[in-house]
Amino acid sequence: MTGPAIITALQIYGVSIVIAMLVAVLIKVMVSVTGRLERAAAADAIPQGEVCPVFLGIPDEDVAALSAAIFTAIGPHHILHISGTGRAWASQGRAAQHGSHAANPRPHH
Repeated sequence: MTGPAIITALQIYGVSIVIAMLVAVLIKVMVSVTGRLERAAAADAIPQGEVCPVFLGIPDEDVAALSAAIFTAIGPHHILHISGTGRAWASQGRAAQHGSHAANPRPHH
């Protein structure tokens, strides 16, 4: 009596394994296809056009690296303005550094 019940249970188990494998393969195919479509769409979405004027003193390589990083992080948005900020923090740091040397003078040999 338990023999036919075990056989039926194994058949149900086997069918569920086959269905799970088919679903896994279908999901893998869907992920692969959508990934290819997204890469193709991203390649088409790369902005082409004029380069905006950049603040003097900023190397072109830095602007290119920042633009690429921003595009990668947030997508195709327009950079409206890149400019230098005040240099007060740098001059304050230099003054503090030079001031610390003046407070503790050492003879130079």
